[in-house]
Amino acid sequence: MPRIALATYDPGAGPSKDTDLPVLVRALRDAGARAEARYWDDPEADWGGYDLVVIRSTWDYSWRAAEFAAWVERTGTLTRLANPAPVVRWNSDKRYLGELAAAGVPTVPTRYLAPGEPADLPAGHEFVVKPTSGAGARFAARYTPAEHDTAVRQLARMHAEGFTAMVQPYMPGIDVRGERALQFFGGRLLHASWKGAVLTPGTPYDADKVAHPGLERWQPTDAELAVAEKALTAVPDGSALLYARVDLVDGDDGEPRLMELELVEPNLFLWLHPDSLPRVTEAILSAA
Repeated sequence: MPRIALATYDPGAGPSKDTDLPVLVRALRDAGARAEARYWDDPEADWGGYDLVVIRSTWDYSWRAAEFAAWVERTGTLTRLANPAPVVRWNSDKRYLGELAAAGVPTVPTRYLAPGEPADLPAGHEFVVKPTSGAGARFAARYTPAEHDTAVRQLARMHAEGFTAMVQPYMPGIDVRGERALQFFGGRLLHASWKGAVLTPGTPYDADKVAHPGLERWQPTDAELAVAEKALTAVPDGSALLYARVDLVDGDDGEPRLMELELVEPNLFLWLHPDSLPRVTEAILSAA
């Protein structure tokens, strides 16, 4: 009976946003594991007492990046952590997109502006500004060239708080064809989902956003699968991945581009894909 912890966040007085978590815990227990959900920052947790710790929904980590990074490193020395600490460390900073682009993965073009660097923003097209460390569209906004001054103020605040900004052209194909999320588990495609545009014109960067608007089931194309597999192949130490979500959008040429590669705590969307639960359960048990 393997002991398995699913690491999540403490929602405080409100309900958890991870509605998949109790379903997955129950499925693992029904399959014979001693499984439980634990808050990643629980000071009473004995992480070394588990055969496997799966980072499942630590959805407050980007607000506490240094603390979370220390927990990942410490837990990775005590037991098997999925995904492994080196992968989580690499993926927690979205500058990984530059490495994947250099490896030949089709990505959304991205520039990085660190604190102290000038606000070098596009002048002739819509663009997006967001931090290299963030989740759920936190501190992300979409701008037209006429909103340059507002974008500069966002950069100033982000830099004052120590964030490096990433600047990308807004991909207008999102407004027509949406964004696709290809989920992999245990080294194989698990399922795929479609969602609408997250960043709507005029929404302030510090406003709450709906992270997955209009989510639907999706059948990935051969081109989407090819980009996803190329991205996963380029991940350092990627052979140890238990799970991954590959977020894709269409470029101006209509071909898929990597928007984000989520290897830390991707939402599994099991409520939308209940038929995937047995495969997720099997892969976790195998990893344990």
